[in-house]
Amino acid sequence: MTALTEPLQIAYSPCPNDTFVFDALAHGRVPGAPSLDVTFADIDITNGMAERGESDVLKVSYAVLPYVLGEYALLPCGGALGRGCGPLVLTREAEADLTGRTVAVPSEKSTAYLLFRLWAADTLPGPVGEIVVMPFHEIMPAVRDGKVDAGLVIHEARFTYQNYGLHKLADMGEHWESTTGLPIPLGAIIAKRSLGTETLTLLADSIRTSVRAAWDDPEVSRPYVMENAQEMDPAVADQHIGLYVNEFTADLGENGYAAIRGLLTRAAAEGLVPPLGPNALDFP
Repeated sequence: MTALTEPLQIAYSPCPNDTFVFDALAHGRVPGAPSLDVTFADIDITNGMAERGESDVLKVSYAVLPYVLGEYALLPCGGALGRGCGPLVLTREAEADLTGRTVAVPSEKSTAYLLFRLWAADTLPGPVGEIVVMPFHEIMPAVRDGKVDAGLVIHEARFTYQNYGLHKLADMGEHWESTTGLPIPLGAIIAKRSLGTETLTLLADSIRTSVRAAWDDPEVSRPYVMENAQEMDPAVADQHIGLYVNEFTADLGENGYAAIRGLLTRAAAEGLVPPLGPNALDFP
């Protein structure tokens, strides 16, 4: 194969799961692997970068795949699927009907939003009302203050919503897992198809090696993880890694691909995303 003359441009988040996965690869400790030029960016930023074709390799939300799989290929490793980590719908009252109500969401191109719309289609007697996109940190105060009727939240809000006097109306992950038996597809690693089959295969193999190196000796990755962690408590970083770096990170496998196809097929049937082509998820 022709050696790459320039490092691959890659963008992923500074969150502990991503830095844990990519530590060995980003620091040249995977023999024969392509070199990387790393940019840190939150997933809402990388989703937009993917739609504009701005990087060779990206961590993105699975919800954005239908918009970018013409230019990018889904890698079979390196991403995040999980259980027990789904988004929540919060309200001021313990019991509420969201039919015709206003709901705040952090993004309309996220797995969280797709899970919410699928939950609503399955459980509500009628359609929700207005969807308001607002920065994540503004959602719980907006629900508390009555600016919106409900809010869709993710990550650490699972543990802090009671501080705002709010109630958990529903857990989107619980609904997804109970109705499908599958893990929740969260973040995907994609790479430009124009890199070619050999480079894409080498990249996937290198990511797998990087993941296994981190598992084999977690302390080696700790400086990179903690240097970039938005939550500096090492115990919290370890919990984050334990939740999001799992068997599906090393290889999507049959259940991983089933979860992705299931989410995007159901979302397309609801008119939320374009339908996937028959071979859109094939690698490379």
